[in-house]
Amino acid sequence: MATELTSTTITNILEAVPGIKTVLRSPAADAMVNLTRAAAGVGPFAVKDARELMRFAFRRGLINNEEHDQVLADVEGAVQARQDRLAARQSARDDKRRVPPKRKAAAAKKPKPRVLHAPKKAKAAPKKAKRPLHKKVAKPAPRKPKKPAAKKRR
Repeated sequence: MATELTSTTITNILEAVPGIKTVLRSPAADAMVNLTRAAAGVGPFAVKDARELMRFAFRRGLINNEEHDQVLADVEGAVQARQDRLAARQSARDDKRRVPPKRKAAAAKKPKPRVLHAPKKAKAAPKKAKRPLHKKVAKPAPRKPKKPAAKKRR
């Protein structure tokens, strides 16, 4: 005789056995979660998740076979192009690391050209003598105070 499981019984089983949720969860649900995380930029994008979601939509009749194939071709082409760009960047970085840097010592060993008769430098013009700061300057004559103006009477 088969026993019917109620929602509380299922909840109790899910709480009692850790990790059973991931086993019972559908692959389409996992694909939706992973693609949502990838779209938000908090998780990696995986082509297998896109394939699973497209398979799910096709089985349910949400998309037709042509659209299924076209979307998967677009996704796989974009992923391949991204991998090619990353590989090109990595090889460019590796090429930079392989080239030995120029050494300063090698540049210093080069002999400098010798000049047999260097022209003599012209003598600089003599500097003007500055006025000494301690010289006293004549003071101007003191001014006479002005007389106060007479007040007018009325």
